Amino acid sequence: MLMRLIIITSPQFLPHEADAIVALLRHGAWAVHLRKPDSTAEEMGRLIEAVPQEWHHRLVLHDHFGLAQRYGLKGVHLNRRNPVAPAGHRGSVSCSTHSIDELRERAAAVDYAFLSPIFDSISKQGYHAAFSEAELLHAQEQGIIGPQVMALGGVTLDLLPTVKNYGFGGAALLGEVWKKAGTEAFKEYLKALQQATEEL
Repeated sequence: MLMRLIIITSPQFLPHEADAIVALLRHGAWAVHLRKPDSTAEEMGRLIEAVPQEWHHRLVLHDHFGLAQRYGLKGVHLNRRNPVAPAGHRGSVSCSTHSIDELRERAAAVDYAFLSPIFDSISKQGYHAAFSEAELLHAQEQGIIGPQVMALGGVTLDLLPTVKNYGFGGAALLGEVWKKAGTEAFKEYLKALQQATEEL
């Protein structure tokens, strides 16, 4: 099965962000998670509207869950700020977990779950890998890490073969992506992203 690559947005709104989101989806990203903890619903709505409607079914919200139905988005991502999906929600539901035990408890209740941090974070200073290779491989053997679990935290394109070896069904990328977006290097990054999705 091909690995699913998810992009998580920067917490801050960025120039030409909607264009970058579309480019990432065109070049192999399975979904883009819109994570802006300090945003208003109006600000989030403007970002969604700047993305052509044909891509809305690939967008997932971390806040302002009411916008998911209004814009026909892929789904919602549960977190400490928003621990429950809206009543009558029909889209996907995902969540974040930070230990093997928490993953074991929560994964069955959602469509997919993040486990983090797998590697030292790129975007958060001092946020280090929380699991040893032995722990991750043991969780894979037990069936806790599998196709519906996504690796998060310090994941780069170069590390995707390692992520796959641990049994993850995909990975979420954040720091590496937004350091390159808006620079000349972004075009090459998009090519590498597409190649990675085709090879893994």
